[in-house]
Amino acid sequence: MEPALDLLRVENIEVVYNDVVLVLKGLSLTVREGRITALLGANGAGKSTTLKAISGLLAGENGEVTDGSILYGDGSIHRQPPERTVRQGVFQVMEGRRVFEDLTVEENLRCGAFTRPTAEFAERLDRVYGYFPRLAERKAQLAGYMSGGEQQMLAIGRALMARPRLLLLDEPSLGLAPMLVEEIFSIIRTINEQEGVTILLVEQNARAALSIAEYGYIMENGRIVMDGEAAALLNNPDVQEFYLGMGHGGEKRSYRDVKHYRRRKRWLG
Repeated sequence: MEPALDLLRVENIEVVYNDVVLVLKGLSLTVREGRITALLGANGAGKSTTLKAISGLLAGENGEVTDGSILYGDGSIHRQPPERTVRQGVFQVMEGRRVFEDLTVEENLRCGAFTRPTAEFAERLDRVYGYFPRLAERKAQLAGYMSGGEQQMLAIGRALMARPRLLLLDEPSLGLAPMLVEEIFSIIRTINEQEGVTILLVEQNARAALSIAEYGYIMENGRIVMDGEAAALLNNPDVQEFYLGMGHGGEKRSYRDVKHYRRRKRWLG
């Protein structure tokens, strides 16, 4: 098996909001083609900002990449409009799902296919319904009346209608029950395997993300503080203590019991 090529390279970027607030501080990461890469961290670490920098959605929030570069395939994408990035195969599923609540399930899916030839629609629709049978059952239902889990399925399905080469998933587990999280993540892994879609997965749920990812990065305060193979991160004592709520002996630990300053000094040192 040949080694995977780098599809996305984020190289030492800085992101500033409103010309004042520095959110990302020299962040670098690599996403290999055909693989799932996890980007983990607590709320406010800068994960969603990283995805918006890649997909070109910062401008709508008065944000800007002020240093570094974002390379996708053979070219730079961080200074181009988001619609061009979408047409190059980069599609982001936003945090909080953001489906079109007043449209039906099938109308939402049709919106996702707007960049593709009309002749592809029926085949793509069948594939999405194959991954998410619940959407097929509710295809005529208004999206706003669906459960949170069904809306998350719809948001991912809508992205798949665009035949993405790189899929950016922002907190797909947010607000979902544990059993539903397991189902969603299982489908994400299946999509990666069957479609060959490269996935950059942003999550606070470290265990769920690392269970399907090949490689992972951990962010704190706008920087990458640790990275490695997903299995190694799952077994790392620091990751277990900070992000999985476990002490070194396997017992549950409270965050306020952890001496953050000592480990953080070691990570950043």
